[in-house]
Amino acid sequence: MPPARKEARPSSRVGRARTPAFVKNIRGVKNWKEVSGWLEWRGIEDIECITPDQAGIARGKMMPSNKFTSNTSLALPSAPFMMTISGGYPENGNGFAYPEDDGDLKLMPDLSTLSVVPWEEDPTAQVICDLVHQDGRYVEFTPRNVLRRVVAAYDKQGLTPVVAPEIEFYLVRKNPDPDYPLTPPVGRSGRAIGGGAGYSIAGVNEFDELIDDIYHFSESQGLEIDTLIHEEGAGQLEINLRHGDPVKLADQVFLFKRTIREAALKHETYATFMAKPMQGQPGSAMHIHQSIISSKTGKNLFSAEDGSETDAFFHFIGGMQRHVPSALVMFAPYVNSYRRLTQGVSAPVNTKWGYDNRTTAFRVPRSDPAARRVENRIPSSDANPYLALAASLACGLIGMTKKIKPDDPIVTTANEDEIDLPRGLLEAVDLFEADEDLRDALGASFVSTYAAIKRAEFETFMKVISPWEREFLLLNV
Repeated sequence: MPPARKEARPSSRVGRARTPAFVKNIRGVKNWKEVSGWLEWRGIEDIECITPDQAGIARGKMMPSNKFTSNTSLALPSAPFMMTISGGYPENGNGFAYPEDDGDLKLMPDLSTLSVVPWEEDPTAQVICDLVHQDGRYVEFTPRNVLRRVVAAYDKQGLTPVVAPEIEFYLVRKNPDPDYPLTPPVGRSGRAIGGGAGYSIAGVNEFDELIDDIYHFSESQGLEIDTLIHEEGAGQLEINLRHGDPVKLADQVFLFKRTIREAALKHETYATFMAKPMQGQPGSAMHIHQSIISSKTGKNLFSAEDGSETDAFFHFIGGMQRHVPSALVMFAPYVNSYRRLTQGVSAPVNTKWGYDNRTTAFRVPRSDPAARRVENRIPSSDANPYLALAASLACGLIGMTKKIKPDDPIVTTANEDEIDLPRGLLEAVDLFEADEDLRDALGASFVSTYAAIKRAEFETFMKVISPWEREFLLLNV
């Protein structure tokens, strides 16, 4: 590990002044005056200024730390935020058009996110940035700003959303050839991991050293893991995060994905957040637990004084039921995502809700009234966390604002009926563009940009000939 990890030094060391609070904190920098001390104490040489693109990939610039603190103006072109997952660009049309000037956008570092990059050999730090126009206005169509817009809409009504994501992912053997299927990894036993290991401690122990690195890397960055379990799939793990502010939790998921991939690579393994990486194995989800707090009283808006459910609770669910199908492209953003959303498996394909019913899209877990929350079980782990949280919270807010009543809760298995969700990417995009309430909540420029990207990605997919086509069509048609 880099020698710059000096936060463990005792502040009472003889001959040394008391350590400033911002130095002891892993992510405690609050203003530019504290940045230089934070960097110097850790011996930081380079800084990664990063921001998530539409896919959740880190885009940005790396620079020497002395340049970062010299009031240097950071800029990026807008093009990376209109790019498809394969590196292409959509065509103008359907309300989307490239800006005529295509001028640079400013990267504004959020200093509260400054942290070390523990897997780098040279002492390196990272900071998440917002994108703004040259006049300081937030860029409407970038993911972190889309989530900020939704949170601001809650704040305008005196409400504070609280979320807790759960992220599933697979560990798979290194496979540099995309023509070959992915396979489960070999654990410390020397044998490939099998399925059916849900909640197995032995399954987790197969990857002890890798998981130790995940925890170590996370602690170094100030990321808080609540629990880690082995899921049902072969080599499938799940990490649960503590509840908190949506933007901060989206930041954590964004950084966790980088962290887990890097820890896996250190052990000659891939970590993938694909929704359905292996045929015959369960898909990977990003479940989102949500509750709404009164900014004035600090109390859970979903629970009345007597502990019963409130109208706001039911209206939040009603908004989810009505608008989540239109927002599905933000929860299931790729062609592969819809392979997870099939009948008879653990992923919900309905818009029903129920108390502690895991076959419904919207589950209300068992809890005391103060912790009452709604779990959205539809999002895939391949979703951009900023966009998934923005969409889920926007649907709930629309429901509360428009007082949308939900259906009755389901007490039986809900995943054996007809599928209530779009079956494919293009259908989801069409519903997304047609929902005026979502357009108002998320911003018109984001909706048109995101829809254009998804259509372009589908066209790229259609150029690929799959093994299924060669298997069943080659000699039979």
